[in-house]
Amino acid sequence: MSAGLTRRMLVASGLLALIVGAAFTVLLVTNADLRRSEQMAFHSEEVLVAANRLERLVVDIEAGERGFLVTGQDRSLVLWQSGRAAVPGQAATLAQMVADNPQQLAVASRIERDAASYIQDYSIPLIQTARGNLAAARSPAAVDEGVRRIDAIRREFDRFTSTEQDQAAARQGNSDEVALRASVATAIGLGGSVLLIVLFAVYLSRAIVGPVRRAAGMAGRLAGGDLSARLPERGVGEIGVLERSFNTMAGSLQVSRAELAASRARIVAAGDQARRRIERDLHDGIQQRLVSMTLELRTVEATAPPELRAQLVEIAGELINATDDLRELSRGIHPAILSEGGLPPALRALARRSVVPVELEVDIPARAPEQVEVAAYYVVSEALTNTAKHAEATIAWIDVHARNGVLRLSVRDDGVGGAAASHGSGLVGLTDRVQALDGTVEITSPPGEGTTVLVHLPTDRN
Repeated sequence: MSAGLTRRMLVASGLLALIVGAAFTVLLVTNADLRRSEQMAFHSEEVLVAANRLERLVVDIEAGERGFLVTGQDRSLVLWQSGRAAVPGQAATLAQMVADNPQQLAVASRIERDAASYIQDYSIPLIQTARGNLAAARSPAAVDEGVRRIDAIRREFDRFTSTEQDQAAARQGNSDEVALRASVATAIGLGGSVLLIVLFAVYLSRAIVGPVRRAAGMAGRLAGGDLSARLPERGVGEIGVLERSFNTMAGSLQVSRAELAASRARIVAAGDQARRRIERDLHDGIQQRLVSMTLELRTVEATAPPELRAQLVEIAGELINATDDLRELSRGIHPAILSEGGLPPALRALARRSVVPVELEVDIPARAPEQVEVAAYYVVSEALTNTAKHAEATIAWIDVHARNGVLRLSVRDDGVGGAAASHGSGLVGLTDRVQALDGTVEITSPPGEGTTVLVHLPTDRN
């Protein structure tokens, strides 16, 4: 059945790919034809524009020379001069654009030749004659010669434009025919593809999708914490393997969950014990020695010569500063006030030391277990640190209540928001600590609306 399922999938997928590929191949070919037809139609438009531009230049030359014959003033020759200069280049451009069309190239060549002849053999000599003898240039014979030449050129332009328009119409018709073929080919290909896809979807739904959906539902329950979720082992082939593997995995997770929770709790407890031991060693050892050394130094200072007294005063000050730094360090490792007085006074001390003003409300009728107090203390400490460093807040609110075996802790501020435990905000370790105690952490921090850290810690764990 495993091989049969795989073989059926490959056959169905191959057939679908073949039909879709054939449809797209036909579509690509027809689209290429359509693109070529559109390009040719666009080229015809460009040719017509170029021909019209050349015809206007010839007309400008004629208008310029007539204006000069009427006025006899050189300013009337502006159009004549500009047109005479532009005609050769524009005529060459037109000939180049129809170089692949012998019929149109022949007409464009005649236009180019007739225009050049008109300028060189008629227009320039006429202007030269008019400069010396305006009456001779205005003679009927001279005027009729110009009209004859211009009419001949215009007939060539009409012939060229008419031919190009006919070709453009033919190309447009071809484009429409190609577009129709493309539409028909697309419709046939898509129809066949849709039909095969529907049949393929029905088969997948019965053979794979239904069992996988059941597996996904059970996986969702498993991911949500319900480790008792199990799949009925009715499938065959890969689906049967999936069902059995899922049930085996769920059983293994259920067995190891308790072991993991106990291990995490032991790790947290061992870490807290080590922190307390370090804090006690610092307080009872090095800190006390520094205080004793400071007192001895003060005694020596009182009897020291004046020239040494200033140095001793400076050394004593440095020892005091070192003692303060060590006291602050030991407080950060594990605050003694937490062990001695419990969570309320420890939180009040944090609020007093906070850079951001804090409004604190604590309602804990009795002391919680030591691990719960330590976790709550460090959540508040880290949250206030993040508020001071990143939130740009003006005030923070701390609310701690213990009810019905659960300690509820909330730290919120009015800062810029945008905080997340996954973005290196320093809350990852605290999340691990809280979860090790079967607690939950929820961080809400929409941009511009401040940050709220909400923690629930059970206080009646065995």
